Amino acid sequence: MTDQKMRRRTLILLLGSGLAGCTVGPNYHRPAPAEAPAPQYRELSGWTQAAPADAAPKGDWWTALGDPLLNQLEPEVRVSNQTVRADYANYQEALALVGEANATLYPTLGVSGSATRSRSTVSTGNGGSVASVGNQFSLQANASWSPDIWGKVRRQIESDVASAQSSEATLANATLSAQVSLATAVIDLRVADANIDLLKQTVAAYEDYLRVVTNAVQTGYKLYSPLDEANARSSLDSARSNLLNAGIARAQYVHAIAVLVGKNPEDLDIPHNATLPTLPNVPVGVPSALLQRRPDIAAAERNMAAENALIGVAVAAYYPDITLSGLAETSASAISGLFKAANSIWSVGGSAAETVLDFGARKSAVAQARAAYNSAVATYRATVLSAFQGVEDNLVSLNVLAKQATVLDTAVQEAHHATDLAHSEYDVGTVDYTAVADAAITEVATRQSALSVAQSRLVSAVTLIGDLGGGWSAADLHNARHLSPAKAPNPAN
Repeated sequence: MTDQKMRRRTLILLLGSGLAGCTVGPNYHRPAPAEAPAPQYRELSGWTQAAPADAAPKGDWWTALGDPLLNQLEPEVRVSNQTVRADYANYQEALALVGEANATLYPTLGVSGSATRSRSTVSTGNGGSVASVGNQFSLQANASWSPDIWGKVRRQIESDVASAQSSEATLANATLSAQVSLATAVIDLRVADANIDLLKQTVAAYEDYLRVVTNAVQTGYKLYSPLDEANARSSLDSARSNLLNAGIARAQYVHAIAVLVGKNPEDLDIPHNATLPTLPNVPVGVPSALLQRRPDIAAAERNMAAENALIGVAVAAYYPDITLSGLAETSASAISGLFKAANSIWSVGGSAAETVLDFGARKSAVAQARAAYNSAVATYRATVLSAFQGVEDNLVSLNVLAKQATVLDTAVQEAHHATDLAHSEYDVGTVDYTAVADAAITEVATRQSALSVAQSRLVSAVTLIGDLGGGWSAADLHNARHLSPAKAPNPAN
């Protein structure tokens, strides 16, 4: 076989290898969590599942709370929350990086042209000269291509695609987190309004008590002394102070709600409403389903895939870089002559570059990539464990709080009955008004305890919905390979 034929066959083999798609580095296989998911959550015992049990929260999950303010404001989170908007821009940036990496698979083409007009003078030999003016036009086209023989570019694209999907999942997680925060803030606001109503009842009870004591002291009734009157005034002032202080918390909840929906705090005014949202039934499902329903878990898993692909990018540095190039140029004194074969030249060629000695730089780069991947695996497993913990924590919280709510409901009924009895006995003169005031204040305090438990149950239920993914699924992730930033799925839609 002649040298010319050998070179031709080698070139064909190189090009064929590039087109065949050899990729160095490890192929991605999703690692298992640190611990296999249990068949069911440990704290699920005693938890009343919604029916049907497999109907996970979908879409507008907050509507289950039955609060008009939530139904009005939650859709604005996707549109106006600034954290969500920032993560959407990050997702668009990640898609742009995919497009940039995709472009390196193809040749680079360039065109340049020039035009020159010049004047020259030639001596005639007898003291005279002849001047001439001429034009020169040229047109040049060049192309270069580095075929992805070892799969370095494809591994980079694989990494960028996974990173874009991780950004999409991060966007979903930011949206869900903001929605849960808004629901929690609205719950806190409703509880603050209900607590204000209870504090007003406390103030009213102390006002009645002070009125009775003052009248008794002024009429010389010996049952009450000026000291009793002073203590009654002090208690009333303290109750009024607590009522005023409750206004601070309410205002802060309104401000938090405004920021979550992308408004200035002073631009949002929410009327007083002490009606608590409805406690939703949350279908929990099985722990293994959590791996597909949590956007933060999906983000961590996609980040693993991205880091795995970067190992291949690092390994590809051990192999030579092949570059093919071509040039075509034409020049003439007239534009019409540019396209005549006699005025044109062309060339094609190829080059290869290989690092012979780098004192361990490539080896260290591969080790770094593997370490980054191992770190991503640990982060993924930690995210999974944290997700399981969050669900278990909220399940035990809801179980205990449900029992506590039952006890407090009975306590409220008994405290209300005690208040009625105190009023009846005062009316017939068997007790003084101190018993009435004490009973009323005890009832208010018991109702405040019940209100606090109701708040905790609502917050735990909403947090559990967030811990379960809010109806999101990893199947919602888009293929980022051919998705432009302008067509990125908008969370507002």
